[in-house]
Amino acid sequence: MIRPNRQARRRRGKSDPADAEAAACAVLSGEASGIPKAGDATVEMIRALRVARSTAIRARTQAINALHALVVTAPEELREDIRGLSGPKLVRTCASFRPGQLTDPASATKTALRSLARRHEAHIAEVRGLDRELRRLTAEVCPQLLALYGTGSDTAGALLLAAGDNRDRLRSESAFAKLCGVSPVEASSGKTTRHRLNRAGDRHANAALYRIVMVRLRQRHRLTVDYPGGITAPRGPCCES
Repeated sequence: MIRPNRQARRRRGKSDPADAEAAACAVLSGEASGIPKAGDATVEMIRALRVARSTAIRARTQAINALHALVVTAPEELREDIRGLSGPKLVRTCASFRPGQLTDPASATKTALRSLARRHEAHIAEVRGLDRELRRLTAEVCPQLLALYGTGSDTAGALLLAAGDNRDRLRSESAFAKLCGVSPVEASSGKTTRHRLNRAGDRHANAALYRIVMVRLRQRHRLTVDYPGGITAPRGPCCES
């Protein structure tokens, strides 16, 4: 069971023993019949590397944001030289600073800018190294997924994490669609028959599928553009593959 029943939690409150009892009751009653992910093979390796990659990306973003903020408050003589530089050029310029002894605010600011720029470069190198390993592992575990148009190692990794190492636990394509939160949910009443969007499921896998569709639409992938349902694609040459 993904989470305890909301009505039961409102009536009885929440605690670890209550959650464990509710999970056991759901299993015994057959309500929770899903097979858990194994987490003992290559997909678990991908999960660990993706955790390190996401934290490195956040740290890289924090470093460049702090770098830009420090440029704004830098002394005038220093700010005039670096204020108009683009992000990559600003990082390269600040990483090459040689402030020397800290005798005034300008030298201290140069030291701080150099530290942030080199930190940003270190995180870029870290992310690139992790990306190489993720591409290798993803190609090993599911090369046919990477062969799909618009699918990279990041999106493929998110989809593999949703499926798990024991992918045989997913009974059908519909089951995987429900797991990713892209299956329609029936919302009929009386004589009205309709469906609504699924707000549940693995949100990382859901976002990965969204990115794949957006890439295909931007490149006017023929199978995606012609998909029944009226998907709107931007203008441009069509991709037939």
